Amino acid sequence: MPDLVPFDDIAHLFEHFEHTAWRLETQSGYASDRSGAKWQRWKAGENIGRYEPEQPWHAGVRAQTDAGKRFERVRLVDDPPSEGQRFLLASGLGNVEAGEDIRNMYRSDAQRIGLPDYDFWLFDSQIVVRFVFGDDGATLGVHVAEDAETVVRACQVRDVTWHYATRTTEFQQRVRPTV
Repeated sequence: MPDLVPFDDIAHLFEHFEHTAWRLETQSGYASDRSGAKWQRWKAGENIGRYEPEQPWHAGVRAQTDAGKRFERVRLVDDPPSEGQRFLLASGLGNVEAGEDIRNMYRSDAQRIGLPDYDFWLFDSQIVVRFVFGDDGATLGVHVAEDAETVVRACQVRDVTWHYATRTTEFQQRVRPTV
């Protein structure tokens, strides 16, 4: 496994990829979400699923997709969804409006088809950025790999996952209410 590096060391990849940035999200929740103002707004009942052009992630996705690049992600969701996953379902619509194609699938289906249990980004089918999380869901760092075996495996995961995953808007209609 390559050395663990801070996430900030790879942030440039989100601006400098040529064609695609693809993510697999496997966690039930993320500390970065729970510590943000958007989480508090969501907990207060606010609709957080709107595109916000001044929000850095939305602005970056819009700039890259306007340039013809693709941002895609698949989120694994428990049944019923965890609190963190409900937050991501609610907030994901803003990302979709910014230009990101987000899809979801149930964790049980992911396990059935043999998907990994770790998060990663795949840039241009050449660079894999695998996350390492603490017990509290905080990002401790990432491993960056460009070797053929790791990249090919990530491409296979992307391809099979994309085949089975459902667009966010459709998936939200299927999710059972938790109340």
